[in-house]
Amino acid sequence: MNVFELTRTLVDIESITENEERVGNALFAQLADLAARDGGHVERIPVEANRFNVLAWWGDPVVTLSTHMDTVPPFFASREDETNIWGRGACDTKGIIASMIFAVQELLAEGQRNMALLFVVGEERNSTGAIAAAQHPRGSKFLINGEPTENKLALGSKGALRLEVVASGRMAHSAYPELGDSAILKLLDALSALRQLPLPTHPILGASTLNIGTIGGGRAPNVIPDQASAEVFIRLIDDGSATRAAAKKAVNGKVDLNEVLLVPAVHLGSLPGFETTVVAYTTDIPSFGGNWGQPYLLGPGTIHVAHTSEERIPKREILEAIQIYKRMVKQLIQ
Repeated sequence: MNVFELTRTLVDIESITENEERVGNALFAQLADLAARDGGHVERIPVEANRFNVLAWWGDPVVTLSTHMDTVPPFFASREDETNIWGRGACDTKGIIASMIFAVQELLAEGQRNMALLFVVGEERNSTGAIAAAQHPRGSKFLINGEPTENKLALGSKGALRLEVVASGRMAHSAYPELGDSAILKLLDALSALRQLPLPTHPILGASTLNIGTIGGGRAPNVIPDQASAEVFIRLIDDGSATRAAAKKAVNGKVDLNEVLLVPAVHLGSLPGFETTVVAYTTDIPSFGGNWGQPYLLGPGTIHVAHTSEERIPKREILEAIQIYKRMVKQLIQ
């Protein structure tokens, strides 16, 4: 199949986080054929029950091309028109997987070796696949991580601080609010304080941003609520320690502030001859911990349509990515 057919085949395998087994098996089969033809090796690297990373390599890997195989919900199947391939995961990151595979396939045909492909699970939730891979490095000196960057080399990516805000109170009849203690009012006060935090900025990465992503609580309209909670997501431009401390101080002990996830911002390398950009999202790169080599970040597609009902990837960018990945591999192996 050609690269567009492979992209659609991968999109059409539902692989929402924690349900990556089928797409992992499909990738293993695809890479096993490629390894058998060109003297390579392929293996499944266990992560959790029914979840595994897929690694293929030729020679002694100097460069590893890697991205994630899981997607966000909801699943919807592929379609294509003259310019785009549509579907869940089209740009994040099934089209990237296909372009990486075809780049390696073409490099092998040209006699290139000493490279690897690594496809991991769980990036969309907690990077569990990258964390597992970091415990079993294979000597690679450079990691090309694939995320939608419109085929530009990202100089950096923001980090992430995910907080759970939990308020507790005391139930009472709503006609006598003085007998209760409203958890929702406590939560609203805490969220207001968090929204007023002066968040830091960086000359390259830009400004930190804060999103209140979920909120809930209460029992009924006529009951003073005894419980309420919200989830807050802060995009970091540093290691997050100052922002975490400021958030704790802002809520002043009136609610519980639980840290769910902390991923520091990263600064990435550039290469001569490649157009550059900066991205505001978080990737698997921090979870690899440098154990698969110096990281670079590049991939076809735009993040602006990822995680949406309009997710798509331009066919032109898939073809461009194949040649860009080839150039990067050759330049890094020299």
